[in-house]
Amino acid sequence: MTTTLKSVDAVVIGLGWTGSILSMELASSGLSVVALERGAYRDTSPDWTYPRAADELKYGIRGELFQRLSKDTVTIRHAIDGTAVPYRQLNAFLLPNNVGGAGVHWNGQHYRPSPEDLKFYSHNVERYGAKFLPEDMTIQDYDVTYDELEPYLDQFERLCGTSGQAGNIGGKIIAGGNPFEGPRSRGYPTPPLPDTEGALRFAAAAKQLGYSPFPQPAANCSQPWTNPYGVRLGPCNLCGYCERYGCYLYSKASPQTTILPALLQKSNFEMRTHSTVTKINMSADGKRATGVTYVDAAGREVIQPADLVILSSFQINNVRLLLLSGIGKPYDPRTGTGVIGKNFAYQMMSESALFFDKDAAINPFIGAGAGGQQIIDEFNADHFDHAPHGFVGGGYILGGTTGGRPLQQLNVPPGTPAWGAKWKKAAKETYLHSTRVQTHASVMSYRDAYVDLDPTYRNALGQPLARITFDWHENEYRMTRFVTDRALEIVAKMNPKSHTVTMRRPGDRFNTRQYQTTHITGGAITGANPQTSAVNRYCQSWDVSNLFVFGASAFPQNLGYNPTGLIGGLTYMGAHAIREQYLKSPGPLVSA
Repeated sequence: MTTTLKSVDAVVIGLGWTGSILSMELASSGLSVVALERGAYRDTSPDWTYPRAADELKYGIRGELFQRLSKDTVTIRHAIDGTAVPYRQLNAFLLPNNVGGAGVHWNGQHYRPSPEDLKFYSHNVERYGAKFLPEDMTIQDYDVTYDELEPYLDQFERLCGTSGQAGNIGGKIIAGGNPFEGPRSRGYPTPPLPDTEGALRFAAAAKQLGYSPFPQPAANCSQPWTNPYGVRLGPCNLCGYCERYGCYLYSKASPQTTILPALLQKSNFEMRTHSTVTKINMSADGKRATGVTYVDAAGREVIQPADLVILSSFQINNVRLLLLSGIGKPYDPRTGTGVIGKNFAYQMMSESALFFDKDAAINPFIGAGAGGQQIIDEFNADHFDHAPHGFVGGGYILGGTTGGRPLQQLNVPPGTPAWGAKWKKAAKETYLHSTRVQTHASVMSYRDAYVDLDPTYRNALGQPLARITFDWHENEYRMTRFVTDRALEIVAKMNPKSHTVTMRRPGDRFNTRQYQTTHITGGAITGANPQTSAVNRYCQSWDVSNLFVFGASAFPQNLGYNPTGLIGGLTYMGAHAIREQYLKSPGPLVSA
């Protein structure tokens, strides 16, 4: 038996970063808001108090904060005609669960896009010509410029208390910051975190090569910060437990440390956990969302009517729910038509572990998910001339470590056996004297990379799984070779005793057993044309005007930076449009 509840002004699907922001902004406007979260409610206390938060076996290996793949997962294949199989181990990317979503277990690496990232197609065509792009590459522009988005990128940084050193304020280049960033209206909320020894060595070597290293911008506060919602964060102590973990110091920005303490006090907001949305319900003419259907903790089917529907779950879940609900035209890779599922993308990384003599006290256990590392941005976006190299895109190069956890972050020199007495000896002798240099780079979108519904596999509720079709392309192989070579030049200047190199080479297939990032994007992309995009510049569905879809699913291709800063900016921009335009005159939004 299905229960139909009283209608509310807005229903929010997923209570991670985007869902928490929208819930706060809409509830602050006086709307009655219900947020539906399929996972549990977890918070700093009691869930992540010390020392229980620093449990690498529980959180790092067993994935306590992630989606249970035995109940729901995705299937993956390399090619359109291939057979997809279920993703049964959390390796390549980490599917989030619970209140806070990926915002709980992220590192806090908080970047803005470069201006050209938002106009990536037109920028590259103008500079290099249309023939420079491969025929099967399907990159597109966002329908928003950097200058339009800047106030909202700044708003998200103020929410997080982001630490960093500005490199460009109002067009003036500031020493010590990123000289390639777009102009800022003001500096970061808090100063950068202190550099670790590995980062200092990286920065010194990079300067010798003529580069401009700067501290990684971090949503890990360097000092106490009270954000615009009145929520206070504390300073990070570089404990080394960020990615895959909740923060026990209230230092890493997450929905729990920035929004929920204020949001949960509002009488017109209700959070329902263990509530899995199975469908966005539609009017008879298919032009308006009437609410959602979900399954509650007791297994009962419930209908929650609403005037406004906010789809704000993780990227792959956004796309899957649109497909399950029959909203928008599904993408067909053979004809290139349709938009839902189009332009799935990932990121490509490479890494070098460096080993120094015993007199070099690197101490990798001192670290934070984003703070304490140094970056160079010379080879990201279009910060350099790509014409001689035959690819588009790029990435930043990072020096330093996010921590030195013994199960997942312990480096051993090349040639060391994988187990046994020799491995133990190498680990003991090198642990305190090692660091890392990484590249973190873009992946373009292609005609054969997309998401649809799997015809074979279903989840615990009997619904089709999302099917990902994806593999690497020649553009990315060339890109990672070039950026990795630049990183290895810095490694050589750092003069380690030995080092390793991990890089994807031509012929390597996308491997779900190797973690790179959790930054999967696309499938409900934003743009100016409803024939080639799913949502408009405000993340409003072209087909259903009272449905807004927020998150990395809106990215037309994946940039070299970590995506959360851009996600936050797009979310605040959409929230502002809903408050200032949509609520006054419901319907399709136009550029202000």
